[in-house]
Amino acid sequence: MKDRGHLLEKRKKLIGTLLAAPVLFGTFLFFLLPFAICVRYSFTFGIGGVSFTGFDNYKEVFSSYAFQLAAANTLRFLAVGVTLNIVLSFFTAWMLKKGLAGSRFFRYILLLPLVLPIASVVMVIQVFFAETGIVNHWLISLGIPLVQWLEGPKAFYVLVGLYLWKSFGYSVILLLSGLNAIPEEFYQTAAIEGAGRVQKLVSITLPMMSPHFFLAVIMGIVNAFKSYREAFLLGGKHPHDSIYMIQHFLNNNFESLNYQKLSVAAIMLFLVLVFLLCGFYMLQNRYREG
Repeated sequence: MKDRGHLLEKRKKLIGTLLAAPVLFGTFLFFLLPFAICVRYSFTFGIGGVSFTGFDNYKEVFSSYAFQLAAANTLRFLAVGVTLNIVLSFFTAWMLKKGLAGSRFFRYILLLPLVLPIASVVMVIQVFFAETGIVNHWLISLGIPLVQWLEGPKAFYVLVGLYLWKSFGYSVILLLSGLNAIPEEFYQTAAIEGAGRVQKLVSITLPMMSPHFFLAVIMGIVNAFKSYREAFLLGGKHPHDSIYMIQHFLNNNFESLNYQKLSVAAIMLFLVLVFLLCGFYMLQNRYREG
């Protein structure tokens, strides 16, 4: 019986390994191997990386104005866009849970932005915010000077608005599910103990919502990096400086076959993402323990 159980256990492990083999092979072939090649390119020079240069490529990229501009804009976009998305989504989810008038209809349209083609949405934005668009026509009729919405610093806020419009519904539904999962008995017990609304929010809602906040922040960061599509459609390969993102830097270096700069920027982007994810994960665990 013991030998039979040992053989059965080995068979299960073998079957599990065979089932996982395609995924493991795909991960190695399409993720780990390209990343290793990217790391190699970042320390070499020439086509195919024929000579080792150490950290010269990193120094060159860090001193590049284009990279500094792209990195600053990307971090600014993450800070503004993701923060506004979480705050507005949580407030809206809270109001929906409290029975906001028209909440049923509102829930139906939350995910509408996710199914609309982004090219058509950007076309509508251009109709409204172009130099000769509808918004500037209204402003001129009111005696207000013409505003460069897409060719000036205001392009950043147009892009943030597009990001919020696209990501808002998903975040609301995610946070609303977290609010609905909190037992009402907790609030009733807190009310009996004399806790006010702020105490309930700080001591019950926020701690129990931390996993949902963590997931919403992660998805918000992912969607923020996907906003390159909107930035590209609004301004092309070389948009206004306010919306020149790290993806523009990567794409332009790829088109010019500058694999060394491309590799350095990609590695730095990877490290920043890992740092952000680990930081939010540690913050979530510390908050829940506290």
